[in-house]
Amino acid sequence: MSFQNNDGASPCLALQGLKVSFGTQRVLDGLDWSLPAGRVVGLLGRNGAGKTTLIETLLGLRAPEGGTARLFGQPSQALPDDVRARIGYVPQRSDLFEWLTADQLLAYFRSFYPRWNTAKVDGLMSRWGIARDKPIRKLSGGEQQRLSIIRALAHEPELLVLDEPVASLDPAARRDFLGELVDQVIDRRTTIVFSTHILSDLERVAVDVAFLSGGRIALHAPLDELLESSVRLGGVPADIERFVREHRLQALSREAAGPVIARGRDAEAIPPATPTVSVDPATLEDLFLALTA
Repeated sequence: MSFQNNDGASPCLALQGLKVSFGTQRVLDGLDWSLPAGRVVGLLGRNGAGKTTLIETLLGLRAPEGGTARLFGQPSQALPDDVRARIGYVPQRSDLFEWLTADQLLAYFRSFYPRWNTAKVDGLMSRWGIARDKPIRKLSGGEQQRLSIIRALAHEPELLVLDEPVASLDPAARRDFLGELVDQVIDRRTTIVFSTHILSDLERVAVDVAFLSGGRIALHAPLDELLESSVRLGGVPADIERFVREHRLQALSREAAGPVIARGRDAEAIPPATPTVSVDPATLEDLFLALTA
């Protein structure tokens, strides 16, 4: 399998045949995935689907049983320091040094990164109201999450990996953070992998969506194109099945109950409703339920 983009450039990340198990449970099962530079991709999957495992394996924090993971062309398990300096990561659970103050923590990490943006750090610390001289263990969960985000953004990474980064943030803080992500992409063409269960947040910022199910990426596509070319079909199952077959649609639903979610080649391939089959636009939630069952 080739992991080159259409323009011949190497992808920012390339995963091939990844296999990871916990005991007898296979979490990643021959997973293939690649992502070009400058894309924002929302990684979606049910609880327990393996999103965190995928992210940790991608970053070289977990060794796979099989397959390869490469970042910027280098093996994730042996990244040189100059490549690590191009990556920012916000884990699902804070990994801050809680006995330090926020200022001490940022000063420590600043020593590792030649591109540390002090002005950005100062601006975010002020705007998000994080006490600089208070021990991190005394900060609220939301404040610790904001500090973790600031640390990840401070060195202006080329690849930013976010594992449920807004779980502890209130709606106002989430909106501000998502604005930072948009600015990061516009100003620096940063590649972002963003795992979250809050679908409305993804719809604000994601260029692409990738659905993780059964240990593999079930579908990776531009979000706008996917929504424009996908529909929710209602009616008698036999009529829907005939409708899908006659119009050469791809049925995405994996569960027998509920409406059928189907996809055409593009928006123009979506047929109108008939007296026996209703055709409505599919939502991101429809697609999530269909592709991650």
